[in-house]
Amino acid sequence: MDVHPTSIVAPGAEIADGVSIGPFCTIGPNVRLGERTRLVSHIVVDGHTELGADNVVWPFAMLGGPPQHTAYKGEATRLKIGDRNVIREHATMNIGTVNGGGETLVGSDGLYMIESHVGHDCKVGNHCILTKQATLGGHCDLGDYVIVGGLAAVHQFTRVGRHAMIGGLAAVVKDVIPYGSVWGNHAHLEGLNLVGLKRRGFSRETINTMRAAYRMLFADEGTFQERLDDTVETYAACPEVVEIIDFIRADGARPLCLPEREV
Repeated sequence: MDVHPTSIVAPGAEIADGVSIGPFCTIGPNVRLGERTRLVSHIVVDGHTELGADNVVWPFAMLGGPPQHTAYKGEATRLKIGDRNVIREHATMNIGTVNGGGETLVGSDGLYMIESHVGHDCKVGNHCILTKQATLGGHCDLGDYVIVGGLAAVHQFTRVGRHAMIGGLAAVVKDVIPYGSVWGNHAHLEGLNLVGLKRRGFSRETINTMRAAYRMLFADEGTFQERLDDTVETYAACPEVVEIIDFIRADGARPLCLPEREV
């Protein structure tokens, strides 16, 4: 453990082997820092907050601050961050609320750029990227490999499926299907996240199948329920299509981002 003499580590904090704490950091008494995690300088980690191994946190980030929620009364809720994340300058991540389950969860291998924000009770998957000033309201649920573009905002309680792309400046108030690409204010579905699918090694055959299923699902003919049933029957052998259908059916009370025009 390497702690700069200008930093304050409260009694009770658990600091693992290989941790580096640079100048002017403040570590609260209920914090756990995993192996080889590095705090560059001027960082506050407070609350019941746990960081896994090999994270790098840049200056002026605030991790484990109280939820920005009027119902919070100082309860000992938590923030848990996985491994190998890069958390850049001025990023903020809040602990949970009692009513929201008591825990904010952030996965591993993510990149959280300058001034990005993860609100209370969010659940963020692995390999996610929040670009400059991207904001997640409370209770958001992001799957793995989601990218949130610069200055985009995701409304509280919104679900974003795996491999989805949210364009810069988007205001996302409805759920985003897995593999979808949305943008605009308010955000609408622009198609599949084809660039992300290609970069992550999805085969041409799989992508073509997904595009055909997308066209069937969001066509003008019939009711949405009829198209949903037809799509799952036609493409039941494609796990990615089934994932989209399961995502839609999982929460019928939530509105869904839809295309603005005929697909």
